[in-house]
Amino acid sequence: MSVTTSPVEFDPLSEEFFNDPTEMYRRLRDEAPVYCSEKYGFYALSRFADVLAAHRDWQGFSSAHGIELFTLAKDPEEIASYRSIIMMDPPEHDRFRALVSRVFTPRAVTALEPMIREVICGYLDPLRDSREFDVVADFSAPFPVEVISRMLGVPEGERQQIRHWLDASLHREPGQIAPSPENEQAVLESAVYFHELTVEKRKNPGDDMLSRLTQVTVDRGDGTETGLDDAEITGFVTLLGGAGAETVTKLVGSAVMLFWQHPDQWQTILDDHDKIPRAVEEILRYLPPSQYQGRFCAEERKLESGTVPAGFPVLLITGAATRDPRAFERADEFDIERQPGITIGLGHGVHSCLGAALARMESRIAIEELTGRWRQLEVDEAGLRRVQMANVAGYSNVPVRAVPQG
Repeated sequence: MSVTTSPVEFDPLSEEFFNDPTEMYRRLRDEAPVYCSEKYGFYALSRFADVLAAHRDWQGFSSAHGIELFTLAKDPEEIASYRSIIMMDPPEHDRFRALVSRVFTPRAVTALEPMIREVICGYLDPLRDSREFDVVADFSAPFPVEVISRMLGVPEGERQQIRHWLDASLHREPGQIAPSPENEQAVLESAVYFHELTVEKRKNPGDDMLSRLTQVTVDRGDGTETGLDDAEITGFVTLLGGAGAETVTKLVGSAVMLFWQHPDQWQTILDDHDKIPRAVEEILRYLPPSQYQGRFCAEERKLESGTVPAGFPVLLITGAATRDPRAFERADEFDIERQPGITIGLGHGVHSCLGAALARMESRIAIEELTGRWRQLEVDEAGLRRVQMANVAGYSNVPVRAVPQG
């Protein structure tokens, strides 16, 4: 690999990355916007214009090699067992995405609001008289998986296990590229569970997303149209369950931390709930739950900041791009009244998050209900714990002292 030695090192598996990559990102944008890692053999894009262009260019920046470092350097045939819709390019990707996109339209998601609020209040109401609790462990970790698993048709009592498998599968130790035996065991147990549930839904369908997936047909691109097999459905629901559980969990935890650090912003939404949707967008910009997305450069691409050669993994660093002062005024300021612009916090282009409308609604309702119960949530910063995960960033623990309204 021909590289230009860079004075900055970007290691997405380092303690620095897991703890707080803000300064690392700033140096990348300024000193090495098209970064080449000798250690891991990937390129990384950190400026907004380059990341946006790559998201929009699926021909050049392919998803067929997966999204994690351990799969990106492999041939797609080698990772067939991991394959899901996020590991497909058009037109195959478009055919499969169409099967579930109707469930996540803004209108369809709006109809879910009563159910989502019921779930959220079901976790917050028992905490009303608590003076201390953990926003993530007691609230933002359990409620999103409850929502998505209800939609999928997972029986009550089995829903929380999904997030435990997910957390175990995503955990990474510093320097760990490939999944550990513990990671693989969690992936296997989750896949077995969803496969068995798929078989059961095929025999005894209900009014849920998984049952409907057993009944649809898909255009295979060769003139034939067939139903999804059990393995394809398992891949679908594993992805949907995982994305539905993780994104909002991290976003709400980050929200409480950011509002504690910016009490004026918290007061703004206490006074005016209509500003909460804008606040959700600013949280997604400031601390996106998905810090980077993996692609494979199938064809050489000349970008605004430099050239990415064909044949290499590429990381599109969302967390750096959304704090790029070239694209955002006062990029490092958290300002919930910021004027909206192009958003990439929930993906962009053909792989924009299927559940983006759902994630936004869940986050909005969660913040509404928090502000309706407590005048202040004082974060115990000594008890903060960040996750160490592949691609995902945020907190596993945000302990607070709650000051009630009135």
